[in-house]
Formats: sequence, C-alpha cells, structure tokens
Amino acid sequence: MSLKLYTKTGDKGQTSLLGGKKVSKSDLRIEAYGNVDELNSFIGLLKDHPEVPARIGSQFYWLQENLFSIGSILATESGFKGFKLPEITDIEVKQIEVWIDKYSGELPELKTFILPGGHQVVSLCHVCRTVCRRTERSIIALSNAEEIDAHIIQFMNRLSDYFFVMARKFADMFEVPETPWSPGQD
Repeated sequence: MSLKLYTKTGDKGQTSLLGGKKVSKSDLRIEAYGNVDELNSFIGLLKDHPEVPARIGSQFYWLQENLFSIGSILATESGFKGFKLPEITDIEVKQIEVWIDKYSGELPELKTFILPGGHQVVSLCHVCRTVCRRTERSIIALSNAEEIDAHIIQFMNRLSDYFFVMARKFADMFEVPETPWSPGQD
C-alpha cells in the first residue's frame, strides 16, 4: 500500500508544523521554510549544471544538506521536544567563511557594482544569492516574532555573500568579463 501524496488537510489554507500545531499557510514560519526550500532547489539546479566542477558541486551539496536542516528546524513548532533536530553552529558558519575567503583571494579586487549575467552558471549564482537574501529577510521577520537561533541567520547572511563570490569565481573560471554597473551610460 502506497502513501498518497495529497492529504486534503491543507485545502482550507492550514498546515501542520512538526509537533502538530496547525498554522495558516501564510504564517511567517511557513514563509521562511518555504523560501529555504526554494533556495535549496535553485542550488540543486546550479549544482547539476554540467560546467560546475565536482569539487564545487560537493560544496553545493553540503549547503543543501545544511539548508535542509534549517528547513526542518523552521518547520518545527517552538518548544517541540519529540526528537533531536539537526543544528547549525559556528562550525557551519565558519566553513562558508573559509570558502568565501579562499575564492575572494583568487579574484581581482572589485571596484564597482557588477550586473548579473554573462554565463548561465554565473546567472544561477546570482539567482541563488537573491533568493538567499529573501530567505534571510523572511527568517529575520520570523525572528522578530519568535526566537530563532542566531547561527541560522548568520549562516544565511554568509551564504548570500558566498553566492556573490561564486558568481565572480565562475565568471573568472569561464573567462567571462564582468559587466560593471554604469548608471546613466548608454
């Protein structure tokens, strides 16, 4: 006997958090972990691009695993003690910083704002960056209403910086010139 994908329990705009609490599908918590899920999906698309080297793809996989952990934490009602949830700690935040520092050190100094684009992989990094920023904002909105572990916010903040650096790294790797923002220029 297979489990049905649809339960019809959400037909009236409600869903359940891990722990059983029913909330509106427009709840800040649902918005936050939905954004995490969207970001995770875009990272999967980026990771699956044939021009992404396996060594960087493994970083994307690591990020996806941690985002899944963040999603499960955010999908859990406050105070739920049914089982031990994964954690995001200073270790995960520092790992992203290590990658940012490594790739930043390999790139020319940035002297102007740059426009997204030039190569599909570069553009996908920018999509991940912007979805990550939206995700971070939604988690901060949630943190204004409920206590959220500060490491989650730090992780998301570093992650958007990581994708900016990765966009630049891939532009360099694929020898795609970065397009500076030139307001008022034709």
